[in-house]
Amino acid sequence: MESSIAARGLGAMALCVLAGGCAAVTPVAYSEVASSAYMTPDTSDSSGRVPYRYAPPVDWRSYNKVMIDPVVIYRGADHQFGDMSEKDKQTLAAYMQTRFADKLRGRFTLVNARGPNTFRLRLTLTGAVANTPVLGTLSRFDLAGAVYNGVQAARDGEGTMTGSVIYAVEMFDSSTSRLLGAYVSRQYPNAYDIKASVGDLAAATAGIDKGADAFMAQLK
Repeated sequence: MESSIAARGLGAMALCVLAGGCAAVTPVAYSEVASSAYMTPDTSDSSGRVPYRYAPPVDWRSYNKVMIDPVVIYRGADHQFGDMSEKDKQTLAAYMQTRFADKLRGRFTLVNARGPNTFRLRLTLTGAVANTPVLGTLSRFDLAGAVYNGVQAARDGEGTMTGSVIYAVEMFDSSTSRLLGAYVSRQYPNAYDIKASVGDLAAATAGIDKGADAFMAQLK
């Protein structure tokens, strides 16, 4: 009985791989994110990780402090959480708060008040997809899944039956409230990150880690 269920699951997984790794959630320009009117499709981003961006010239060397707002869980009708529980959303928001703060304090002083040389960061969690239990991990070892995921890993693409996280980033000058930049990002782990395939939110949290690293890389 159990082997029959497993066989059906692997058969469905093979069809999923042949169809292109299962449909992925495509981020939108979220209507209730304040800076969405400024963001435009980012045609320079071939990875699809940052589909929308607003990036005026900014000398980030003039900032040495940062205010981090509490991460907001997006409540707009165009959210992309599917049927994810409120508890899981809260878990991801708390993890995002911690990881971005950890990265930022390596370069900036974290402060709680507006002032000179300080930018304000607002993060909005707009969507997330959980891992597919069991099959997400098995797809790294099944023949069809191994081939597909190997190709995806080589081109930094998304693996099969793996979760992801979507969020909006907005940056402001704390003294003037001028918008310094904004973007929507969809992040997911490497297609062969086995650890990120185990546990409902493992891929989404791995995506947050990648997103925090990518955020720091652009503050040059």
